[in-house]
Amino acid sequence: MHPNLKIMMVSTEYPPMHGGVGRFTYNLVKSLRLCNLEVRVVSDTHGSGDYSGLSPNNKQNSELLLNIIQEYKPDIVHIQYEHGLYGFKLSPLLPSLTNTGLDEFYDKCPFPVVTTFHTSMYFKQWMQSINTKNGNSKDILKLNLIYKYWKQLINYSSLHRINKQIMSKSAYGIVFSNYMRSLIPGTNLIYHGSEPWPTAKDIIQKEARKKLGLPQKGRLALAQGFFTSTKGWDIIKSMKMPLNWKLVVNYSRNFYNTEVDDIELKNGKVNNQIINLGKQYLTEEDLSLLFFSCDAVFLPYKVASGSGIMFDGLGHGKPFISSNLGFFKEFSEMNLGIVSNRKPRCFEKAFVELEKNYKSFETRVKEFRQNIDWNIIVRQHLLIYENILKQQNISMKIAQRNRPTF
Repeated sequence: MHPNLKIMMVSTEYPPMHGGVGRFTYNLVKSLRLCNLEVRVVSDTHGSGDYSGLSPNNKQNSELLLNIIQEYKPDIVHIQYEHGLYGFKLSPLLPSLTNTGLDEFYDKCPFPVVTTFHTSMYFKQWMQSINTKNGNSKDILKLNLIYKYWKQLINYSSLHRINKQIMSKSAYGIVFSNYMRSLIPGTNLIYHGSEPWPTAKDIIQKEARKKLGLPQKGRLALAQGFFTSTKGWDIIKSMKMPLNWKLVVNYSRNFYNTEVDDIELKNGKVNNQIINLGKQYLTEEDLSLLFFSCDAVFLPYKVASGSGIMFDGLGHGKPFISSNLGFFKEFSEMNLGIVSNRKPRCFEKAFVELEKNYKSFETRVKEFRQNIDWNIIVRQHLLIYENILKQQNISMKIAQRNRPTF
């Protein structure tokens, strides 16, 4: 490994803030530091990064990062990129003017940049990601909602244009699936790492359920994540779990999203089939206990790109049931889970199918999870960093050799 390698990791979202991007970044940073790399994190002021100040609402994100790297002088800048985390200003008239809060940084950064893309969507998902809850119901024409749809519609091409531009300015691009590779040309596949927390890895299901106060008998499916419509909480209200299954629900509010769904799930048992755990922030150890308590992960999403919850489930040996989206299809074709039309009755049938063939799915998941062990994932990242610096040194030597003498 390159001696004294210095990495600047960039993610607005970072623990103790909620969110999959932050959790992924935290675990990657932890793994890199265990390899004796010097890693410093730039995050939101509510995250525990070494530097702070990033925000979707900060118009000076690029300037902030440029100042930090001028001081720190990293060998590699690694950006965990999700368009909503750094400011994504949609132009309602000229999509060519749509921009992000990192455009200037990518143009001016003098150090190699690695970008991990956490989001890209096809058209239907892009349109379904609109927050429709804040429209004025008293406005007959609902002009505010019409405006939102219009702005989203004309900017679909902007999402892909910006992702391609960011990729072209990056020394290396990473995505979590081949589906994402098809949406962002030039990127490379490295799976989302996931493994049990060390103190929880040997716990048996019965003990994990006891610790969390969950039923000892029957199958449990877990729905975990942000409390937004794109994550599919509307489906849960209409679900009727099949015999021998119960649904464990645990959700948190998105730190930046003010969206509020009309779903009321009080803490404790909501009905005989749905149990709301009612916990907001969960430590990595608590999350491991929760995944070990359950038999499957339930993902009734409207929108999915790099689903950390799916990978977390697989890392704990649990198959999934999900909406019939491109990202999930890729992994269902590996027999790691089942995709279904996004309707309660279809999901109910999927649970029956999973129960019938559970051993087969479980065996395949246990084989696959070796690929997402953090020891594997961190070695892949180290190789990327090393190759970039080797190529940079070769380029510098060529430039010096070709420099004219006088």
